[in-house]
Amino acid sequence: MNWTKDNIKDQTRKTVLITGANTGLGFQTALELAKKNAFVILAGRSAEKINQAIENIKKELPTAKLEAGIVDLSDLKSVKSFAENVIKNHSRLDVLINNAGVMFPPASTTKDGFELQFGVNFIAHFALTAHLFELINSTKDSRIVTLSSIAHINGIIDFDNLKLEKPYDKFREYGQSKVADLIFTFELQRRLTKMDSTTISVGAHPGISKTELLRTDNPEMINEFPHMSSNQGAFSSLFAATEPLEGGSYIGPNGEGEMTGFPAPAFIAEYAKDGTVGKKLWDYANRELELNSL
Repeated sequence: MNWTKDNIKDQTRKTVLITGANTGLGFQTALELAKKNAFVILAGRSAEKINQAIENIKKELPTAKLEAGIVDLSDLKSVKSFAENVIKNHSRLDVLINNAGVMFPPASTTKDGFELQFGVNFIAHFALTAHLFELINSTKDSRIVTLSSIAHINGIIDFDNLKLEKPYDKFREYGQSKVADLIFTFELQRRLTKMDSTTISVGAHPGISKTELLRTDNPEMINEFPHMSSNQGAFSSLFAATEPLEGGSYIGPNGEGEMTGFPAPAFIAEYAKDGTVGKKLWDYANRELELNSL
């Protein structure tokens, strides 16, 4: 049987935080978890858009337990402040879904100097996870879900080109950010295993889903490929967030090329599993966070 949102078990008493929850995959993930009685923190940069997303869910589900979270993932100080607010207001965090992302923007950097895709897609979520880790780790059987992409297959971490030191290539830089997300997923799990933690780290990718992710490039390009609605695209995230899994699992659609389909174990490039690369990337991110006085 193909797994769908109808298979999601009751999420009563669980608190879930989703970045990029105002639209696309994040919104659909928030909607479906709210339907299953989770308390959902919808995080995004725009208060107006997050509040509109909450209103839209409430129209369909008046009893939904929702909270707005405002965070700018291109600014590490904003990430820290947001995390501190979550910790102040919540005694548990069962699921963190590192969902938000940017794809193919013009050459640009975050406020902390990282190439925008690498900075938002990876560095910000590394920082958010780090700031929230004590809360997550103290919540029994919690999990951290990080979104990657089919594009991770061609990604390589160029440690000499994480801040636009070289001429910009939007495809190369996007692949780099997405393989970084997957490397982080596995390296985090290695560390959780050493700690004997009940928290697990898992990855997911949505195949090719029709969302606003391409708004900075050519939205019509998605029509050149088999693709899914954002609702079905969210199935991988929902599966990763709710189903019994081993730490280090990676979930994606089961169709040809993993572009469409239903949740199943996904292909992982050998490079993403390399523990040496994982430690090097982890150490780099840690150093950068310290340099930014976080």
